[in-house]
Amino acid sequence: MCLLELLFRRGSWSDSILVADPPPSAGAFRERPSKPTNFRKLYESRDIPIQMEYDPRGNTIRWKVEFEKLDYHHYLPLFFEGLCETVAPYNFYASKGVHDMLDNGGPRILPVVPQLIIPIRNALNTRNHDVMCTTMKVLQHLVKSGDQVGEALVPYFRQILRVFSMFKNKNINTGDAIVYGQQRRENIGDLIQETLETFERYGGKDSFINIKYMVPTYQSCMTR
Repeated sequence: MCLLELLFRRGSWSDSILVADPPPSAGAFRERPSKPTNFRKLYESRDIPIQMEYDPRGNTIRWKVEFEKLDYHHYLPLFFEGLCETVAPYNFYASKGVHDMLDNGGPRILPVVPQLIIPIRNALNTRNHDVMCTTMKVLQHLVKSGDQVGEALVPYFRQILRVFSMFKNKNINTGDAIVYGQQRRENIGDLIQETLETFERYGGKDSFINIKYMVPTYQSCMTR
């Protein structure tokens, strides 16, 4: 008697099908809120040299210290940590502060890159749509901010690109929403594609193979 016939006669095959539990949900896209960051704590204690500046064209921040005198090893990782914030005004302060420092950091940014990896990874791992979009835009700015910064990021792709692979094809799928998202650059799938292409362009000769290892569906933008 074959094994299948024996199982059906005893009822164990059909019973196992009926009582089998479905596979557990991985919860890959579930948001993972972060705790209040050191950035928020230090801002509240007034240990960060910025303040809100109100402008009819849109609020901004004013720095109390010249960029040339800022300790980038201290403040740049701190502002990157603040990218996890979802509460106003801390999320605005962190994002605007990062972009300001990247605009004005020059050669001081490259040595700090290793200190930025954990804050970047933590921000992406929140799975929060707004946090991820903000972080993607910051990453694009980061690799363009100074010589060899893009290349310096390549060895850390395995730490930060896992979430890229998960969310690469995740976009808003309703007509008006997808157009609005595109206008504001808030479609996560589109931003991931833009960011990967920026990594490839600025990451040197080893960038593509390292991107491809973590995001197998990525196709080189350099051959188009």
